[in-house]
Amino acid sequence: MSKSVKTIFINNKWSESSNHDTINVVAPSTGASIGEISRGDKADIDLAVAAARQAFEGVWGNTAAADRGRLLSRLGLKIAEHAEELAQLEALDTGKAMKLARNDIAATARYFEYYGGAADKLHGDTIPFLNDYQVLIIREPRGVAGHIIPWNYPAQMFGRTIAAALAAGNTTVLKPAEEACLSIIRLTELAHEVGIPAGVLNVVTGNGDEAGAALSSHKDIDFLSFTGSPEVGTLIQKAAADNHVPCVLELGGKSPQIVFDDADIEKALPVIVGAIIQNTGQTCSAGSRVLIQRTIYEEFVTALAKRMNGVRVGSHDADLDCGPVISAVQRDRVNGFLDRAKADGIAVIGQGKLDPSAVSGGFYIKPTLLGPVDEEHELAQDEVFGPVLVAIPFDDEDDALRIANGTEFGLIAGIWTENGGRQMRLAKKLRVGQVYINGYGAGGGIELPFGGFKRSGHGREKGFEALKEYTVSKTIVINHK
Repeated sequence: MSKSVKTIFINNKWSESSNHDTINVVAPSTGASIGEISRGDKADIDLAVAAARQAFEGVWGNTAAADRGRLLSRLGLKIAEHAEELAQLEALDTGKAMKLARNDIAATARYFEYYGGAADKLHGDTIPFLNDYQVLIIREPRGVAGHIIPWNYPAQMFGRTIAAALAAGNTTVLKPAEEACLSIIRLTELAHEVGIPAGVLNVVTGNGDEAGAALSSHKDIDFLSFTGSPEVGTLIQKAAADNHVPCVLELGGKSPQIVFDDADIEKALPVIVGAIIQNTGQTCSAGSRVLIQRTIYEEFVTALAKRMNGVRVGSHDADLDCGPVISAVQRDRVNGFLDRAKADGIAVIGQGKLDPSAVSGGFYIKPTLLGPVDEEHELAQDEVFGPVLVAIPFDDEDDALRIANGTEFGLIAGIWTENGGRQMRLAKKLRVGQVYINGYGAGGGIELPFGGFKRSGHGREKGFEALKEYTVSKTIVINHK
């Protein structure tokens, strides 16, 4: 991306913000400025929503589902063609290692491929009723969908939310995170190139408390998708509620990995480390608590510490295990958790190493394993959103379940045991949206419904469940007597 400040895309045209203000873009690996984006505000959101409304009531509303699908599939292919360029942007902007950025772009392309194929397969139903009646249930798009996405996976979140919304027939207004949106800007250019009609995809860069707040409280949107912190999610939901706008909210987690004494330890160890260092722990589904049966606690944490000690942290282009966190603010927040843990006498069991590529101006954190941690301590309760893993011992199955469910979050859980009965008992009782048995995560998981319980939010993204969220059912009753 050049240093142009025309990063607002409305009705297939790029422009500056109405106020002509800009936001500085900083590379997490160095702390240096790499450009500017437009600082959009309410005026820009108003224009974007109006364009989306016109497209929904016009060209997109009259586009057949199969034709929508073809456009989305074409965009998926275009993303794949530009994969390396997009990965370079994603890594530079977020600080993540190149190998992770490449995986993210592959997943982004897959979202458009998946929803391109699904666009004409969202079927209705019929209901047996009185003899002289025929009852049809059809699904219709909600209308104008607002999307507020985070900085940790900007490209993937573009695919995850925009592809599903467009496949279902909605038009969209996207407010990307101000900390990382370079890949979003390029993806929007590619969407224009493949022929997405004017007004169907609109993007307003800007701050959350300005452009984001204006979008969430807008009176002419019909649906809202938000991924971010529980605190901001509460504000988003309240703003949307004033206009009776439904939301899908994905608000983070404190996900447990539960290791029993019959687990395959060698299989579990690399997965558990990978689940906390991926994207430097800046992942809503990060496995940030490892619950270990007391009979193997010492053996397991010793082996886990050895692996954690081998983790290398460096610049995004060094392509190591971890890059920096997104910003100085996030670095200081994570370090605050570590400083308080030290003051509370919690031991550091294992810690990764900084590579020479980790320059002094970057926002680096050493991945850290701490334990034993009391289940009520903030490290076991609050989302750190950094590469911090806490070890918690448990006695038996009931104790493990109590601890695993004992936070305000409920997004994902991992169960490590060879006991089939135990696997299913726990899977059914864990208050989370996804359960993995003898594994954790599934790549992008495009086909797998994703969302949480409790403070982790509500609604489901990914898979066909997302298409249901982006549509509403309509009942048609025909009297043919």
